[in-house]
Amino acid sequence: MILVTGGTGFLGAYIIKELIEKGYKVRAIRRSAKLPAFISEEILNKAEWVEGDVLDVLSLQDAMQGVEKVIHSAAIVSFLKKERKQLYQVNVEGTANVVNMALESNVKKLVHISSVAALGRTAEGGHVNEEKKWVESKVNTHYAKSKYKAELEVWRGISEGLDAVILNPSTILGYGDWNTGSCAIFKNIFKGFKWFTPGINGFVDVEDVAKITVMMMESDISEQRFIVNGDTWPFKKLQETIADHFGKKRPVKEATPFLLGIAWRMEKWKSIFTGKKPLLTRESARVAVSKTWFENEKLLKTFPGFSFTPLDETIRKACEKYLSRAR
Repeated sequence: MILVTGGTGFLGAYIIKELIEKGYKVRAIRRSAKLPAFISEEILNKAEWVEGDVLDVLSLQDAMQGVEKVIHSAAIVSFLKKERKQLYQVNVEGTANVVNMALESNVKKLVHISSVAALGRTAEGGHVNEEKKWVESKVNTHYAKSKYKAELEVWRGISEGLDAVILNPSTILGYGDWNTGSCAIFKNIFKGFKWFTPGINGFVDVEDVAKITVMMMESDISEQRFIVNGDTWPFKKLQETIADHFGKKRPVKEATPFLLGIAWRMEKWKSIFTGKKPLLTRESARVAVSKTWFENEKLLKTFPGFSFTPLDETIRKACEKYLSRAR
């Protein structure tokens, strides 16, 4: 029995799909009755769904009964100040609870889904590998800080005898709910978004991350971290490729740091009056202009038979599915 936290999330749902297709018995924690629509019901119904929350220690304790391994993918991704308290609670306290219960339940292995954000960014950008040490920087978002602190809880668990490995995916792309998270970029381009940002970032196919997660779970690798990154592209190239596969006009206006500064302030005021979440914040604007290359050599050397899906193929497949849903 494998327990998956965050099973209704974008990556979590694909991890469940990968596990089910490989013949594993899966137990998944959910906070609501609604299951993700981007994975077939036939697959999701083969998992044992239990009501719970990573902040509810008793529900975690019950969920881990009879579980051999745990994949912890539950997390909040937010750049909003009003969600900051919840961000740290779920990402840090929630991870501490998972680690503690895994130790108490004698779980054989924990795979922790972190983020490249936990490695930290610097204003000057540059290349990042697994050896990078966290350095405080104004470019680091509170999301990044929360994931860094969550990793400290996993390392603490390892020091207490927990068999665990940490995965640091870059921005995950694929077919999901295009109203939330990284999938929203597909909806924005489909709706005719005209702006592109000058930054450079890492991107990876959601199905690749799910496969790597299960491969790590099956391996005897422990006490290590791995960057999971397929391709490093400029945001402009990413947006143009999505537009091309949708048959839409490419974004033609560059959102310079100055313009982004105006935009996030306007979005902040608009959200005050409308009550809607801003499309851009100060933190997300900084990420949009940073230029960082995430290296994946360690992972590819560890699993020489694995190869990442080319980003253009990831985008093509996702756009085809989004188009079929939009019709």
